[in-house]
Amino acid sequence: MSLPITLKLKANAKPRILLGHPWVFVNEIEEILPAQYDGEVVECRDRANRFLGVGIYNSRSQIVWRRLERDRVSLDAAYIKNALTKAVAKRSGPVARLVWSESDGLPGLVVDRYDTTLVVQIQTLALEKRSALIGDLLHDLLKPEEIVFRNDAPIRRYEGLPLETHTRSGRPWEARWVMIDGFEYWLDLQSGQKTGFYLDQRDQHTLIASHVQRIAKSGKSVRVLDAFCNQGPFAMHAARAGAKEILGLDSAEDAISAARQNIIQNKVTAEFSCVNVFDWLNDPSRGSETPWDLIVLDPPPFAKSKSKMEGALRGYKEINLRAMRLLAPGGILATYTCSHHMQDADLRGVIAAAAADARKKVRILNWANQPADHPVLITMPESEYLRGYVLEVE
Repeated sequence: MSLPITLKLKANAKPRILLGHPWVFVNEIEEILPAQYDGEVVECRDRANRFLGVGIYNSRSQIVWRRLERDRVSLDAAYIKNALTKAVAKRSGPVARLVWSESDGLPGLVVDRYDTTLVVQIQTLALEKRSALIGDLLHDLLKPEEIVFRNDAPIRRYEGLPLETHTRSGRPWEARWVMIDGFEYWLDLQSGQKTGFYLDQRDQHTLIASHVQRIAKSGKSVRVLDAFCNQGPFAMHAARAGAKEILGLDSAEDAISAARQNIIQNKVTAEFSCVNVFDWLNDPSRGSETPWDLIVLDPPPFAKSKSKMEGALRGYKEINLRAMRLLAPGGILATYTCSHHMQDADLRGVIAAAAADARKKVRILNWANQPADHPVLITMPESEYLRGYVLEVE
């Protein structure tokens, strides 16, 4: 019987894995293992030779090892099938995130369900080597009409992987209408953004609609500004909840085109404009316009790395400051960040600074986090990336 292949931590290293984090970085290990083990399962031990678990290895990645289990397991069909079955059992509904990477014991694997289609993202070499097996297991477990592999995320380059998309059947997936939370969206799951839709904000769409409905019940004609609107889900939910005037802003022409198509299909009313949102908010003429009753700020991640945090903090503060100044007295600001580098204290700090500069009294109405189908590992901050606040601004 051959001895297990072992990755050894440096003597002076203080890696987060000793505190429960599932990753080991290349600068934390004693020596690189031969490339023949890239994409395979190896064990990891600390300098006292204590067993820390088994995980997937890739010498080409800065994250050289990602833990699978604290016990000895193999990344074979039985393990993957069990992990997929457990993950799916925790979710429900025709549209949902079914697998969320390390949170479901499959590092680098994301699976989203859109009715009869599954969209799979693979971001680690070990899972890529088992891509066909994953497709077969998902097909056997869920019987989808098609599985779309969206392996075009730039993060794959860090694992030495190519960027590409394909379907399990080999046939192109044609864009179509997909029902999500009572609205039809024209989705291109093979070529659109992310896996086709931002599933992580679905709870917030409903929450914001409830605030619009509450304001409308007071007899007020509700004006809503949806900044960084993408395909328009916040705008459409607000319209159906009773908002009388809605403006969605986004810098992506394809997003604005999709949003306009979506409101026609769903028979709701909203206006959309393709603009640089920062420039629009900073336009001096905004101050003379009728104030908004509710503003949504749902920007793309400003901090894609720690080195970008300083600029990101300035950006988040600026848009929140401008939004506060455009709100009617007692108006609502829903503000979000989707960067895992932006911790809650960071976001709260920039909102507080914006409130101070705007000379506004700001109360927290709701805390926002990612939904239950995007579970967070308590020892892995990177598994939590969506956070925000719904605020009342006086």
